[in-house]
Amino acid sequence: DGIYCQRGEMENRIKEQQLGLFADRTSCSAWWPNQFRLLLASLAYTLMQAIRRLGLTGTELARAQCTTIRLKLFKIGGTLLRSVRRIRVLLASHCPYRDLFFLAAQRLRPAPSG
Repeated sequence: DGIYCQRGEMENRIKEQQLGLFADRTSCSAWWPNQFRLLLASLAYTLMQAIRRLGLTGTELARAQCTTIRLKLFKIGGTLLRSVRRIRVLLASHCPYRDLFFLAAQRLRPAPSG
């Protein structure tokens, strides 16, 4: 029974990657571009899992699917300002998940060295 449940859970993760990160899209007639697209979708899913595990623990998006995280945290208007020493993210003032975005970013930030 445990193996069957694990199999179902794995199928759910594959479905989440296919639908949420467009891993099932093979719009090119050649094999290599489609393989590369699948590789990028797999990398995106791995990064999304790490963000969920490390940055969103204890929040309302801790158990959210990739599609929900992508729509609520990443698909927002903003400006990226780069200088020599730092990168600043300026989000739109009406972003409803602004605090959650910065909480996740703070949790994912490397520890200060020194």
